[in-house]
Amino acid sequence: MRARAARSRLGPRDERGSVVAEFAIALPAVLLVLAMVLGGVQLGVLQVRLQDAAADAARTLGRGDGAAALSVRLARQVPSARWSSSRTGELVCVQLTSSAGGVADRLGLSASASSCAVAEG
Repeated sequence: MRARAARSRLGPRDERGSVVAEFAIALPAVLLVLAMVLGGVQLGVLQVRLQDAAADAARTLGRGDGAAALSVRLARQVPSARWSSSRTGELVCVQLTSSAGGVADRLGLSASASSCAVAEG
């Protein structure tokens, strides 16, 4: 009888460290999910910036500005972007690609965008 009473008194004390252990196990998982969410947001922002820069680049080449002017504009908008252009009839098309950086870059993700504009003259 005494042994049972002694065990019941020790029961709550034995569970005292379990909350800390559960927290220590859950914390890395929560941080991983948070890092992935932030990486996704970063990739989404980069995609929007690339799409805007691609439209601007296509208009720049469509106006007849040279590749040097386009490179300067792109360096201000998206410094890490690589670009290529093509001409199909009256359309000038620009394709931009950029590495995502951060967590998304470690996963091998990149963003790309393309846009076309009518060539003048």
